[in-house]
Amino acid sequence: MSAGSATHGAYFARRRGRKHDDVTDPDVRAYLGGAQSRAAFARDLDEAGVPAATDSAGSFVIADRHTDAFLGTVSLTRRGVHRPGHLRPCGEELELAYTLNRPFWGRGVAYQAASAVLGAAAVELPDEPVIIVTQSANARSLNLARRLGFEPVMTFEEFDAQQTLAVASLHGFRPQWATR
Repeated sequence: MSAGSATHGAYFARRRGRKHDDVTDPDVRAYLGGAQSRAAFARDLDEAGVPAATDSAGSFVIADRHTDAFLGTVSLTRRGVHRPGHLRPCGEELELAYTLNRPFWGRGVAYQAASAVLGAAAVELPDEPVIIVTQSANARSLNLARRLGFEPVMTFEEFDAQQTLAVASLHGFRPQWATR
């Protein structure tokens, strides 16, 4: 997967009917507050608009390079200071987040998408810690974080569940061609 395989809002606008898979599937949403109904998702999207879901810097759609099918989302954004789980009191760390439709679990898609986004960011941004926050019970997500090179450093409560915060250095993801 290249960084170009993770795309912005135009794709999402064309494929919004498939986006519902990752917010309405109870397995996908098991560690993300539970599934939403299709009607609630459609209403929320209509009220906020497609740009609200995809136009923020660092938010991407994961699409199959051959079929253009929607696979999930990946983002690298700042974790708001109003949320628990920070490395420093001022917060605002870079946070990697991802969701993937169930048929694409276990295929390396999330790893490829996360690696592409982190690699692109490592070329453009100064080195700083990047965090992943996931429910401690989400073994798949914790395994992905470890595979990417993140190390768990703390746990805390959010959304009525224990969360694990893992950290890695952004420049640890710099592509080899960028280190010359």
